[in-house]
Amino acid sequence: MESNTMTTYKDLTPAPKVDKKTLNKMVWMSTMLQASFNYERMQSSGWLWAMLPGLQKIHTNKDDLAASMTHNMDFINTHPYLVTFVMGIVLSMEQQKMDIQTIRSVRISTAAPLGGIGDALFWYTFVPIVAGVTAIQAQNGNILGPILFFIIVFGAQMALRFGLMYWSYNLGTAAVASLTKHAKEFTHAASVMGIFIVGALISNMGSTTLGIVFSNGGLTTDVQAQLDSILPKVIPLALTLMCYSLLKKKWTPIKCILLLLVIGVVGCMVGIWGGDYTALISVPWHA
Repeated sequence: MESNTMTTYKDLTPAPKVDKKTLNKMVWMSTMLQASFNYERMQSSGWLWAMLPGLQKIHTNKDDLAASMTHNMDFINTHPYLVTFVMGIVLSMEQQKMDIQTIRSVRISTAAPLGGIGDALFWYTFVPIVAGVTAIQAQNGNILGPILFFIIVFGAQMALRFGLMYWSYNLGTAAVASLTKHAKEFTHAASVMGIFIVGALISNMGSTTLGIVFSNGGLTTDVQAQLDSILPKVIPLALTLMCYSLLKKKWTPIKCILLLLVIGVVGCMVGIWGGDYTALISVPWHA
């Protein structure tokens, strides 16, 4: 097909600015970015679906629209919360009827780094913080816990989607330089914050304790109490560090979960863990 081989559009006259109603529609449609996720082209179907209202406004020539739709089905993988940043840039380039290969290059080179940045900001930092706070409320029987989690996470991502769409569309390719200027430092800071939050979650949510009590004549020694006097929550910390080291050795998360399950079940069977399973170990007294 001709649309597969076109490198420039037939109508090179810059199109009028896309109206706010269309931009808003594209933002809402971007929430379906991963609806047709596949391992051949990743998010390409959802990307084209979200871009289509803007492309239809820009390309009145049917051949140009077909060519644009074809190259917008290229492989793409980025963070779903930050995708509108890429959409705004690409839409601006499409509006200016820039060279197709240039648009392709900018799209992939902008989308890929945002995946790592978005993971550090959201999956490792923001979402765990919100989940940690609201989970405590839910555990206490407060129904507002899950409701607040949805409101905060969904509200934050939608505000970001709208803000990034308008900002990047108005700036065009200049938005790339604005984002990448301090991207390395920003990502590092987000990663440090994520590690800090993981430590806080271990302290607040970790509840694994030992139920081993040593008996020596009339004296008893609670092992967990002794550990708490040295380093509270040391058992949850040790389990977390164990999983971390295993993941670095190419273990999969599923294997780590199964290992923790085995440790938990076996530990309860022999009475290692605290709660209703207490192992009383008697130590004979020697004069």
